[in-house]
Amino acid sequence: MDIHTWTAYFLAATLIAISPGSGAILAMSHGLNYGVRRTHTTIAGLQAGLLVILLVAGAGVGSLLVASELAFSMVKTLGAAYLIYLGWSQWRSTSTLTPESGTSTDADVLPAGRRWLSGFLTNVTNPKGIVFMVAVLPQFISPGRPLWLQLLVIALTTLAVDTVVMHGYAFAASRLQTLFKNAQAIKLQNRVFGGLLMAVGTGLFFVKRSQQVAQPI
Repeated sequence: MDIHTWTAYFLAATLIAISPGSGAILAMSHGLNYGVRRTHTTIAGLQAGLLVILLVAGAGVGSLLVASELAFSMVKTLGAAYLIYLGWSQWRSTSTLTPESGTSTDADVLPAGRRWLSGFLTNVTNPKGIVFMVAVLPQFISPGRPLWLQLLVIALTTLAVDTVVMHGYAFAASRLQTLFKNAQAIKLQNRVFGGLLMAVGTGLFFVKRSQQVAQPI
């Protein structure tokens, strides 16, 4: 991959990462609830899910998912249902903040494994991510160069950019912790982020398959 192609992909990856989506909402939610340090685990899960999507698209399997109505509908339904579940769980959450730190008490923090899994499933079951990668990746692949090396560069670039952006979202949200030190404020933020996650999940039900499926790369 030459420098011009890489620069174009870097800009595209940055714009996509910055665009608010389910991953950004989850990063902000955990950043506000648990602080940036604990949200590292959530973001690691998001990147693992993103890597799976990249590998699926790179292997050409993504094209099959986009082309198959049944496969696409299954992934879409699972992704939508999971986001709605996450949103409903947060909507009903009764976590409290400690006066000293402004962060959730240890008893209310999700275990690291569950934070990682929530990030992983949020990205890996997102059909919009699969459609995007299947449509975009072929535009940056040169047939005359080794495929595995180009995919490696694309994967490293995508994960690096997304990791920085998601940490930025988590950090920005964590700065608001001092505003949420009473029960009403905590309830409000849980309702806001829970509602956003449920809204994004509901929106996935309306995602359509691409009419022009990209060729496997």
